Amino acid sequence: MLIAAEKISKSYGMKPLLSEVDFYLNETDKVGIIGINGTGKSTLLRILSGFSHPDSGEVWINRNSRISYLEQDTSRMEGEKALDYVMAKPDQGNHPILEHEAREILMKLGFDQWDSPLEQLSGGQKKRVALARTLAGDSELLILDEPTNHLDGNGILWLEQHLIRFPGAILMITHDRYFLDRVTNRIIELEGGRLFSFSGNYSDYLEMKGQREESQLASQRKRQAILKKELAWMRQGIKARGTRNKGRVERYEELKGQQPSGREARLELSSLSARLGKKIVVLDQIGMAYGKESLFRGFTYTVKKRDRIGILGDNGCGKTTLLRVIAGETAPGSGRLEIGDTVKIGFFTQDNLNLDPEKKVLDYIRDIAEIVETSEGTATASQMLERFLFPPDLQHNKIGRLSGGEKRRLSLLGILMQAPNVLLLDEPTNDLDIETLTILEDYLDGFQGAVLIVSHDRYFVDRIVDHVFAFEEGEINLYNGGYSDYLNLLKEREREKSKSQGMKEKKETSALRNKPESKRRISFNERREYETIDGEIQKLEEAILEKEGLITEAATNHSLLRQLLAEKEELEGQLELKMERWMYLTELFEEVEG
Repeated sequence: MLIAAEKISKSYGMKPLLSEVDFYLNETDKVGIIGINGTGKSTLLRILSGFSHPDSGEVWINRNSRISYLEQDTSRMEGEKALDYVMAKPDQGNHPILEHEAREILMKLGFDQWDSPLEQLSGGQKKRVALARTLAGDSELLILDEPTNHLDGNGILWLEQHLIRFPGAILMITHDRYFLDRVTNRIIELEGGRLFSFSGNYSDYLEMKGQREESQLASQRKRQAILKKELAWMRQGIKARGTRNKGRVERYEELKGQQPSGREARLELSSLSARLGKKIVVLDQIGMAYGKESLFRGFTYTVKKRDRIGILGDNGCGKTTLLRVIAGETAPGSGRLEIGDTVKIGFFTQDNLNLDPEKKVLDYIRDIAEIVETSEGTATASQMLERFLFPPDLQHNKIGRLSGGEKRRLSLLGILMQAPNVLLLDEPTNDLDIETLTILEDYLDGFQGAVLIVSHDRYFVDRIVDHVFAFEEGEINLYNGGYSDYLNLLKEREREKSKSQGMKEKKETSALRNKPESKRRISFNERREYETIDGEIQKLEEAILEKEGLITEAATNHSLLRQLLAEKEELEGQLELKMERWMYLTELFEEVEG
């Protein structure tokens, strides 16, 4: 056992976060913690990692274990260069962090500014450096608070595979549902100060949670039936006797006061949008460059009324810049932009949290709109807040007392309350909990306008979009489908490229074999290749064995199993080509050098 916590409680001001919860973590556990923003997930991680203390209860941490902790707050990172910060990771026993190891991890996470001082980095860059420091070394337990935030698609895919292969235990908070499904073997839900444990990955959790809520719904229906009977007795008793049995009156009041629990008590967020005309947004040969560096060029597209577009690409390629051009915040470097007269843009940015910390939550929404018209009728600011998971007691809190995720949720609701008919969402899933994402997804299902999304959350993009803009080598290309469809397309391209390269090598090998004996020579490149090819073959064989082990472990996880089988097939193809090349080189060296 690595961590044990018994009957721990923690409050933030007057708000209870944890109420006498128990938690245990063993060396083979890979645990994902989920729950609404503000319920105390990060607080729980800080307590379990030893960086904070509960108000009551006991926490035991195995001090002989090497534990690495990634927290959300990176504001204290300063005074060192990025590479030095990763290499200076403490408490790693006899395994120093080597420079090539630190550089490799940073590059996999999309960061290459080795010598940049930490205080000059953006928040996203700091998070990637902090994550690299956490992953470096030979830790036995990784405690990760939102590790996928600020990573691009390639970084997330690499991290996912790294954690699947990680031999130790993992305890993490993440909203990335594909990530949870592929990495974890246990889900912990934090709700109302209590922990609910579910064995299995995120898909298993959804199935078990559905069964639990169905049972609760059945209990609720039974409660309503009893309540109706009690109400009928109360009314009949008044007419018949003019007096009531005290015990039954108390029972009636108790039943009436009970509230449905869980998701059933939460209302859906109805879509709000203004009327949208035929002309929406026209992009004609749009281009953008900073100095001599071109981000994109010659992009033409006419946005349609019900467009659902995902914008994909590496960090820094220009995705946010494209949204700012469409929003009118940045003039295009070249080309023409036209916006329809009826267009009302709602732009949710990564850094639009200009919220007054002294203002109350309810007043912030009231300042935008006191009453709104939804598909279900009129709704007040307070009712809309409830639908977006701000209960009445939280509505009168000052914004400064909200968690980071709660502030993001409030800012998002503020934009939706303005009834836009074109939504531009820049990384909307960062710091938002799964419950809020589900509500947002339901909202977008009924939204009558156009939606353009920059996001590296594969599940969210797959769930919402029907085609993608992909940034590829300075151009923006349009593809049908979602995130997974695009990844599959890239894999197919890579397979075709590998196949083509293999055919080329076969032709070259065949041509060399057919050369007259007197002309056969060993080139410098062939000699260098012959010296290294054994090691390359060995690495491929080890990688295939490793995949086979993962395939055995993932026998019940169909989505992961398909992925692992495809990766194993690709490795076997590479091995086959290498073996053919090795045979040719061996024959050549035996013939020329005896």
